[in-house]
Amino acid sequence: MEESRRNFIKKAVIGTTAVTFGGILPSFSAKSYGNIMGANERINIAMMGVNARGKALANNFALQANSQITYICDVDSGAIDRCMPEVMKRQKHQPKAEGDFRRALEDKNVDALVVAAPDHWHAPAAILASSAGKHVYLEKPCSHNPHEGELLIEAVKKYKNVIQMGNQRRSWPNVAAGIREVHNGAIGKAYFAKTWYTNNRAPIGIGKEVAVPNWLNFDLWQGPAPRRAYKDNILHYNWHWFWHWGTGEALNNGTHFVDLARWGLQVEFPTKVTSVGGRYAHKDDWQTPDTQTIGMEFGNNSMITWEGRSCNGLKTDGATVGVVFYGEKGSLQINGDNAYQIYDLNSKLIKEVRDTNKVEATSLTNPSQQLDAIHIQNFFSAIKNGTALNSDIIGGHQSTLLVQLGNIAQRTGKALDIDPKTGKILNNKDAMNKYWQREYQKGWEPKV
Repeated sequence: MEESRRNFIKKAVIGTTAVTFGGILPSFSAKSYGNIMGANERINIAMMGVNARGKALANNFALQANSQITYICDVDSGAIDRCMPEVMKRQKHQPKAEGDFRRALEDKNVDALVVAAPDHWHAPAAILASSAGKHVYLEKPCSHNPHEGELLIEAVKKYKNVIQMGNQRRSWPNVAAGIREVHNGAIGKAYFAKTWYTNNRAPIGIGKEVAVPNWLNFDLWQGPAPRRAYKDNILHYNWHWFWHWGTGEALNNGTHFVDLARWGLQVEFPTKVTSVGGRYAHKDDWQTPDTQTIGMEFGNNSMITWEGRSCNGLKTDGATVGVVFYGEKGSLQINGDNAYQIYDLNSKLIKEVRDTNKVEATSLTNPSQQLDAIHIQNFFSAIKNGTALNSDIIGGHQSTLLVQLGNIAQRTGKALDIDPKTGKILNNKDAMNKYWQREYQKGWEPKV
């Protein structure tokens, strides 16, 4: 029975893709729609990390007719308790609650792991899942440091599984159409892509060492990261701003639009990367920049910039997030929604493509559920049919690396010369030794 089910997962054509792209049909409830397909035809999903973004992803995966969530895993028992009833509104099957996601990987019936844990767990968890024979839906950024991205590519080559990075805009129809416009010369040769993100994040204060809450397995939460004392201002979101576990705003939100910029300009690795910025807005424990500008130059006479303003939400070019491509004949702008605009050299709007789907670009958890379902279905189709991924791990690593290099330039205070063939840092052993990879807690090192 198990072998036949797995053969179906690998070979069967997705019969419901057309109707599931936009979520559920209006005439069906979430549960009734989710039960159209037989249990043996669904992809079984284990969720890792369900407190915020992971909870939203769990809801979206539960809505898909051709999958069901069989495990809800989190080191926070309260997060499991909050997620479980939400999932049960959307599917009939009762998932198992599991504090340690590794136990879910031991279940042969699990087909895929969705990783929405903190950044320092992304690559190590994906590698463990790959070695256990599972496919992986991996939230961005795909890695905490460049070496982990290289390990992910090795893992896919070795285990022959599917790893899709969660840069969902790769699957949004109008965003993809806008990128094709750039490729097809709608603005002439594109030579510069400007990307940005703005928000009004509050200070995180000065943390105090306190006892670990009884609802939290802090040892497993830290996992591959060397052990640090628990402080009361780390969880659940503020870990983003500590280098030890997080990667700052550049990878938290910059990854999405730098990825679109790289896609539009059709570039891979840069030749030079610079960064300026710092923690300017508040005095607290926040370590990563709240204000940062990264510059990336490429060998085809083009460049990308990313400007992050975590603590000042004034819009740039009318939007809180976005990318503008500048070309010889005009410009093309993609903001946080599934839409784009084309302007001539005199700033006259000459074409606009809109979408009625509402996108909350600054939402921390679920900005675009219906559109993101397209990305999920692409993941499923890659598993079942061998369909090309809209964001495979090679491209995911390349886009993640760009902003990682920006952070390395920021931390070293130096411009980085980059090998355009490999993405490696040239002529700076200090940067390579300190930041290309990290130290791990003994016994937790990711290995392929």
